[in-house]
Amino acid sequence: MLELKNIDKYYNVGTVNEMCLFNDFNFTVNDGEFVSVVGSNGSGKTSMLNLICGSTYVDGGQIIMNGEDITNKKEFLRYNDIGRVYQNPSMGTCPDMTILENMALADNKAKSYGLSLGINKKRIEYYKEQLSTLNLGLEDKLHIKVGVLSGGQRQAMALLMATMTDIKFLILDEHTAALDPKTADLIMKITDDVVREKHLTTVMVTHNLRYAVEYGSRLIMMNQGHIVMDKGGDEKANLNVDDILDVFNKISIECGN
Repeated sequence: MLELKNIDKYYNVGTVNEMCLFNDFNFTVNDGEFVSVVGSNGSGKTSMLNLICGSTYVDGGQIIMNGEDITNKKEFLRYNDIGRVYQNPSMGTCPDMTILENMALADNKAKSYGLSLGINKKRIEYYKEQLSTLNLGLEDKLHIKVGVLSGGQRQAMALLMATMTDIKFLILDEHTAALDPKTADLIMKITDDVVREKHLTTVMVTHNLRYAVEYGSRLIMMNQGHIVMDKGGDEKANLNVDDILDVFNKISIECGN
């Protein structure tokens, strides 16, 4: 379970541009949930992910992960339990390293290398098996540098690498936004397969309302640091894109847009 309790977060403190994004913000994700998060720019979606992962720290409140208070835990330590895939495909892989080297790097996450070789030859067949699940032919290109792959291939690899170790939480930060529609659909299908197979508790921020409706077990909408819609179960299953657009339009009118 992931809990954000009574969170306060300020930006540009002490300046004329000081802003309070979160004030007594609360959000809970139960084990096994796949939560889609939608909202306009500036609503707090990515800021919430940054607070969870530790790239930004809270000014008040607590973050609890599986019963452990991680509010002040270092970012790199949180990634023992968290896998994150970013919007930019280049952020989840090392372009100047081969596919094999990237897979070995992900496989050794949170482990000490010491003076041993970075690639364990006994694991190569395992890497091939994992890559073959993507159905992109990458298992036959182990010695090709990742930098020459397409954006979709790199994002598929980033997703696979983020979930290779025994993580508990998967964070998806608009991970299809930089891809063409056909490739984005493929990555979403792979994402759904990975989440189901590994029973990962998942939070996905997306601007694609169709994906938010079609995938996941719960949908929330954020606006100005608040959750303004929270649908799960049958309510989520019966949602359609027009339902979400109606709420978006209502918020826009209230904000004078």
